[in-house]
Amino acid sequence: MSSFGINVFDFGAKGDGITDDTAAIQRAIDFAAERGGGKILFPYTKGGYRVASPGIEEVNGKPVRAQLVIPAGDTNIQLEGEMPCRLLNSYIVRTLDAVQYNFKPTTFGTMRTDNTRIFSDWEAPEEHDPTARPWAILAAPEGTSCKGKFSVSHFSITNLEFRVPLNTEKMYPTQTAVNLQNVSRIQVTDSQFCLNEQVGDTVLGKELQPNPCHTAGLITSGDQNDDNVLRNVAVQGFRYGFVCGEHVVADYLYIHNCEEGITFHDCSHLSVIGHIVAQHNRIILSTTTADLFGMPKGPCNVLVETVNFECGSGHKPAVCVLKYGVHDPENRLHGSLTWHKPWGSQKFPTVCGDSFAIRHF
Repeated sequence: MSSFGINVFDFGAKGDGITDDTAAIQRAIDFAAERGGGKILFPYTKGGYRVASPGIEEVNGKPVRAQLVIPAGDTNIQLEGEMPCRLLNSYIVRTLDAVQYNFKPTTFGTMRTDNTRIFSDWEAPEEHDPTARPWAILAAPEGTSCKGKFSVSHFSITNLEFRVPLNTEKMYPTQTAVNLQNVSRIQVTDSQFCLNEQVGDTVLGKELQPNPCHTAGLITSGDQNDDNVLRNVAVQGFRYGFVCGEHVVADYLYIHNCEEGITFHDCSHLSVIGHIVAQHNRIILSTTTADLFGMPKGPCNVLVETVNFECGSGHKPAVCVLKYGVHDPENRLHGSLTWHKPWGSQKFPTVCGDSFAIRHF
C-alpha cells in the first residue's frame, strides 16, 4: 500500500495490456472492502489493464453478472486513474473522417492509449431480455436495501476509461461497461465508458449495428438512492449511454453513437443535468419502455439546462442518425430542456407531453 491509497501494482497487476489483471484488481477491491473502504490507484500505462476472466453470475446467491465485483457492505471505495480522461478515443467511421478532415487513415483510425484504462476482451453472452440483469465489466451484487436493492453504500470512479469488446463480426457490444444500480451513492468524474474498437470501418464495409442486447455505458443507482454525482463523463457505442434514476446531479455528459443517450427509469426526486454534448445518437433523452434491468418505471422529474447536439445526418453508422431529441411516449417526463444545434437545419424532433417544456436556445 502506498502512502495514500491502495496501488493495484502491489496486488500483482501488470497493466501491460497482455497479462490478465482480473484477479489482481479483484484482490485490491476485496482488500479495500475488508478495511471498510479506500482509494485504489491505477498508475497510467500505455498497455492498459486487461480484464479477460469470464464474468461471474452470482456472489453468495445474489445476482451480479460481472467480471469485477464490488463486495457487498457498508463501504466507501474509489477507483482512480492517474490523470483525467481525454474523452472519446474512438470516433464515427475512421476512413470517412480521414477524407473529410484530411487525416491519414492509419493514424486517425488508431485507438489512443493516453488514458488510464481498464479493458475487457471477454465476450459476454447475449442477453435480449430488457428486464434481465446485463453482463458488465464491474458491478455490485443485488442487495436488499430500498427499492434499488442496494448492497453497497458508496462507490466512486475517477480518471478511468472502461472499454468493452466490440466483436467485428457482430458489430455491436454484448457487455455493459459499469453497472452501479445496486450502489446507493456514486460519484463518477473525468471518466469514460466506450468500446475497444472503432464503431465502423469503411475498408471492411462494416459499421455499428442496432443492438439486440440491452447494453449500457454506465448504469447509475436504482430507486431510493442517496446521491449520484457525475462530472465530465463520456459514453460511446452502447444501446443506452447513461441509465439514470433520481437524485442525479450531472454536468458535461458527452454521449456519442448510442441508440438512446440518456434514459431515465424512475425519478420521483428531481435530477438535474447542467450540459449535454450529444453527437450522432438515435435518441438523446428518453424514458424506459420496460422495467429496464429490473428497475420499475415511474415518473421522471428532470431538468436539463442545455443540450448541444449534432444529428449525424449523412454519416455512418446509420443506427446513430438522430430520430428523436426527446422520446417519452408515456408522458412520464416532467421538467424542461433547452437545446442548441450549431449548424444545419434547426430541428429537434420530440415525442413527449406538455409537462416537459422544450425550447430552442
